Amino acid sequence: MAEGRTVRRHVQDRYRLLIESIIDYAIYMLDEEGHVASWNPGARRLKGYEPDEILGRHFSSFYTPEDRDAGEPWRGLEAARREGRFENEGWRIRKDGSRFWASIVIDAIRDDDGHLIGFAKITRDISEKHQAQLALAQAREDLFQAQKLEAIGQMTGGIAHDFNNVLTAILGSLHLLKKRLPDDPELAQLLESALRGAERGASLTKRLLAFSRRQELHVREVEIAPLVEGLIDLASRSIDPDTRIETQLEAALPPVRTDPAQLEMALLNLIVNARDAMPEGGVIRIQAQIDGQERDDTGDQQFVSVAVIDDGEGMDAETLQKATTPFFTTKGIGKGTGLGLAMVQALTEQSGGFLRLHSEPGFGTRAEIILPVAVSTAVSVKSKEPLNCMSAPFDKKLTVLAVDDDALVLMNTTMMLEDLGHTVIEAFNGPEALKVLQSRQDIDMVITDQSMPMMTGVELADRVQEAHPSIPVILATGYSELPTGQFSARPHLNKPFTQHELQTAIAGVFSQS
Repeated sequence: MAEGRTVRRHVQDRYRLLIESIIDYAIYMLDEEGHVASWNPGARRLKGYEPDEILGRHFSSFYTPEDRDAGEPWRGLEAARREGRFENEGWRIRKDGSRFWASIVIDAIRDDDGHLIGFAKITRDISEKHQAQLALAQAREDLFQAQKLEAIGQMTGGIAHDFNNVLTAILGSLHLLKKRLPDDPELAQLLESALRGAERGASLTKRLLAFSRRQELHVREVEIAPLVEGLIDLASRSIDPDTRIETQLEAALPPVRTDPAQLEMALLNLIVNARDAMPEGGVIRIQAQIDGQERDDTGDQQFVSVAVIDDGEGMDAETLQKATTPFFTTKGIGKGTGLGLAMVQALTEQSGGFLRLHSEPGFGTRAEIILPVAVSTAVSVKSKEPLNCMSAPFDKKLTVLAVDDDALVLMNTTMMLEDLGHTVIEAFNGPEALKVLQSRQDIDMVITDQSMPMMTGVELADRVQEAHPSIPVILATGYSELPTGQFSARPHLNKPFTQHELQTAIAGVFSQS
């Protein structure tokens, strides 16, 4: 008998030594009601309590107030009493008030007769694992959102491309109608309304294309101060008399690298947003300065910040996080597309910069367009100005081969060309156009859509250049489907285009020959 007691005491001593040697786990006993009955060094290290500070206290002290209010400690004990074991994860609190993410196990301890005599509690700090799981979940969510936005971008670009074809026909027909319209003020007013509506649609497609990054950027050196100053008069017409615009432009700002037309549109967007945030009026401030917060990885690339600041309603953190999400808007129905900030962000990123937003409810919003300072080599970009920007008069009558797979657009292009006095031969695709060129010797010029089945406009232009190098080709497109640099080197028209823009493009290609 004495020998048996000695063996049990030896086993108990070894078990005690084992428990006390574990410092990475909090291992302790609870009585039937959940009061702490033992405390190992691991518990002291993990939770910060000395034995005399915690023994006899209820183990709910380790739970967060919200979990205690929800009854989590007692629910865990009841589950262990009923099932024999309870496992869970959650926040726990140390003596100093700091929180950690814990994995916990509660085992019911019973005597030889099966009566409950207490619980064994094991707690492990798995904060790092929890953070890694959260980071992985966030990465998956970010990937999902990126894939979703990419899909939306592709769909949006396609819709905008098709919409541009429709607008090309509408705007071209309306401008031709305007030339033939009798002198009737009421009819003229109706026509102007139709033109404004079509132009508004064209502006929307530009936003859609900018969001989907299928709007070709004509990147060059841009002087910020003249651009902002030239924008003020136009922007002032879009705001109420109770709102005024102030500028604070740092002296001798270096030029930035971006598309000036798209930058103007982006700033107008931000100004309109600022106006809408101040329904009672106020001051919109436009600031431009060297951005001291940003440099690239090499430390050589500087950036310029162009900020539009208002003292309006501001946005809370949740709204601010969604602000650049496509189609998200806080404006009323018909007052916003939800593409303004998405378009601004797309422009900045395509230009090598980014959009920075800061806003607080009641304290207004600061929207900063951050753009890279142009390097010396950027000057060469200016020489690649597209040929469709020339405005020299051109009176020569031509025989033009017009190519487009959209019958409506082709008919409209033909009507505009014939109205200018040119003779037009039509083709619905690239192979058909090549057959026309083989059979006729009087073709002076080709104007072709870019996105067509069987053969793209660029492929057709290359074939024409090989067989007929003297015949110029103008590409017409709703967006740039080409790798960077290929498109801007060719004469082209951006859909929707007007008769004047078509005439200007024709003058441009022949002035280069």
